Amino acid sequence: MTTTLRPAGPIEQGADGARARTYEVCDNGRPVGTVAISTDPAFGPTAGILQSLSIGEPDRRRGRGTIAALAAEEVLRSWGCTQVRLVAPAGNEAARALAAVLGYTERSRNMLKTLRRTAPALPAGVTGRPMTEREYAEWAATGVETYARSWMERGVPEEQARLKSEADHAANLPEGQNTPGMHFHVLVHGEAVVGHVWVARRESPHAEDLGYVFDVEVREGNRGRGYGRALMHLAEGITLDAGLGLLGLHVFASNTPALRLYESLGYEVTQYNLAKAL
Repeated sequence: MTTTLRPAGPIEQGADGARARTYEVCDNGRPVGTVAISTDPAFGPTAGILQSLSIGEPDRRRGRGTIAALAAEEVLRSWGCTQVRLVAPAGNEAARALAAVLGYTERSRNMLKTLRRTAPALPAGVTGRPMTEREYAEWAATGVETYARSWMERGVPEEQARLKSEADHAANLPEGQNTPGMHFHVLVHGEAVVGHVWVARRESPHAEDLGYVFDVEVREGNRGRGYGRALMHLAEGITLDAGLGLLGLHVFASNTPALRLYESLGYEVTQYNLAKAL
């Protein structure tokens, strides 16, 4: 058995320099499936994505998918990529198993919750309110750096992490705090601000629009007191007030306390985000 890749078309080149290409997976010249790869616009030209891999049913369980994935990684290396990632939808155990064999590790998860009609009440003495302009300016002064650091701490090269953070903030907040659909709130206990949450309205091409938690943090010195749960309850209220019934989020796999909190609140995994160094 000789498994090879054969280009199914030319390399697609984006205006931003991103590249993408689809290949036929061939066994002794006979097409048995397809694999698609690209560079990652979120992390830059040195980051790759294994977009899809499909082997026809009669030819599965013979190692062809593994060989095709490894060959696709070699192409990404030739493009100058130093990392590659893939998405495994929740419930696709075959994709996660193949990724494990190939040496991918879980970097993060996307999670989603269907909200009830009324958000849970905040604890006694705790309230939420919109950020002031001054509070937003203080958050914005460190937001890009903090987000970039969170990626670097998970093994993403500095250049890729900074590009990801800068691009995300620029795309999501073109008008800063006044960007339509963006909600920045703080959690207050007594007179003290103990945390903040950023909730955004996100459009979905396949389902109803949803709220999305882009950033949530309890201030140092106030952690371990239930404020994280209260902030997520506040996020539910913001989402419901916007007329939305779904709330999504992204969480790093290494953030065990956050994962446990979200699971206890009823969030369910929609996809696993896996990555490896090339």
